[in-house]
Amino acid sequence: MPDFEIEDITLRDLAPDALIAGVDEVGRGPWAGPVVAAAVILARGAVPDGLDDSKALSKARREALFDEITGAATIGCGMASVAEIDTLNILQASLLAMTRAVEALGSAPHMALVDGNRAPRLACPVKTVVKGDAKSLSIAAASIIAKVTRDRLMAELAIEHPAYGWERNAGYGTAEHREGLQLVGICRHHRKSFAPIRQLMTQDSMLKA
Repeated sequence: MPDFEIEDITLRDLAPDALIAGVDEVGRGPWAGPVVAAAVILARGAVPDGLDDSKALSKARREALFDEITGAATIGCGMASVAEIDTLNILQASLLAMTRAVEALGSAPHMALVDGNRAPRLACPVKTVVKGDAKSLSIAAASIIAKVTRDRLMAELAIEHPAYGWERNAGYGTAEHREGLQLVGICRHHRKSFAPIRQLMTQDSMLKA
């Protein structure tokens, strides 16, 4: 389970009341939709019970923790659009979403703990933490906020585009999503720079030719 060890070690080099934000993103792998990031500054005395990496939690538990975190922490969310993903590449778009999430906090924290091994450009110092969502409570909280936010967004997009099953697969390349692509083709929310979508576009153009 994640804990505050990394935060405590970080605080040794900062003021005792320094603000530390956990930062994580979700949505690098899907074939459709934006990439979403969250930044969370947890209050030490108001950490929800059972807080863990979003991937280790059920949907119902993530939803419940989302509400608890939202009510007890400082939160910023950011995203990078499909157009930005296709223009910049998914890595750079993910880093951009993280930058926007930290900026959405309102004021820069004294340190950002970022999941992974690549640091976004921030106005504060950054410490990257590989598999940080399983180690740091701050990053775990950010992973939940980002995951639930993106899942809800994809469910909303599914109302407009019901063929792909996004309310269930969040835009990942599941069998249901692939069947929808074969049935109705791509839409404006698909990432045209991703190989499966690019291949489908090539096939369609060949058929039309």
